[in-house]
Amino acid sequence: MATSIEDLTTNGIRSQGSTPQDSTPQDSTPQDSGPEGAGLEQPITSWYLRNGRDLPWRGAGIAAWPVMVSEFMLQQTPVARVLPAYRDWMTRWPAPADLAEATPGDAVRQWGRLGYPRRALRLHESATIVTIRHDGVVPSAIADLRALPGVGSYTAAAIASFAYGQRHAVLDTNVRRVLARLFTGRQYPPASLTVAEQTLAQSMLPPEQDRRAATWSVALMELGALICTATSPSCDLCPVAKSCAWLRNGFPAGQAPRKAKPYLGSDRECRGRLLALLRASSGPLPRSAFDLCWPSAQQLSATLEALIADGLATRLPSGLIALPGDN
Repeated sequence: MATSIEDLTTNGIRSQGSTPQDSTPQDSTPQDSGPEGAGLEQPITSWYLRNGRDLPWRGAGIAAWPVMVSEFMLQQTPVARVLPAYRDWMTRWPAPADLAEATPGDAVRQWGRLGYPRRALRLHESATIVTIRHDGVVPSAIADLRALPGVGSYTAAAIASFAYGQRHAVLDTNVRRVLARLFTGRQYPPASLTVAEQTLAQSMLPPEQDRRAATWSVALMELGALICTATSPSCDLCPVAKSCAWLRNGFPAGQAPRKAKPYLGSDRECRGRLLALLRASSGPLPRSAFDLCWPSAQQLSATLEALIADGLATRLPSGLIALPGDN
């Protein structure tokens, strides 16, 4: 539950993890960021240096490929679910060229039950392009990143910022929520990213490109993930609560983000079952092998055709069904 302004304190903040090693030293004092962020960079960044989680895609000398893999996996998926999948993926394919040598089916199979498996196909496609066109090194230019399959404006900014220390506004759900509460007094940001949000985030970036902007961006993310959460913000632990317009206005209720449609009985659940059968198989399967996966024959047939259309499964000339690249 949110805490009233009278109860606020910046003392005794609970530790959430080890200090990330890719940030400025803990005893350094960041200067203020841009005009909109004046007075906020130091307390938020200092809080992050004390409390940020020690995640494997953060750290000194982390290459762009681990950052890229983490950003693909973290799309619409919480860190707790991503961590084991990420570790297994990086153990198997520590560089883009390693993944490029595998089949798309291998990528889908390794993705397992992480959800939204088209991300695995796009990551495989991107690894192939990086290997062929960029000598196996994830590019640093935003335009080159945006040209990769599955890399939109957010992911490109995140890779360029966190892997290369560039100065870009990185606006994920957590950052948007923090900025909405701090500056507009709204509980939640708009349903879709607005120009005003982008302008505000850009104006708050520290001016130099010595990783201060990247550290600022990840600190905002962490604040939203650990403190300024969607439903149970810990305002008593927030380092900038006294600057928060939402708290100052008495926590006015906003329109909550739309809830995901129920999973049970959905096409998503059906897709998951069909893919699980394909992943567990050592080779192509006859169409009849899927009949017991789902009670509705019509939904099963439509979902299987959708998987084929999406490139997550393929129908061989023999009529057998397989993961892409499996023969």
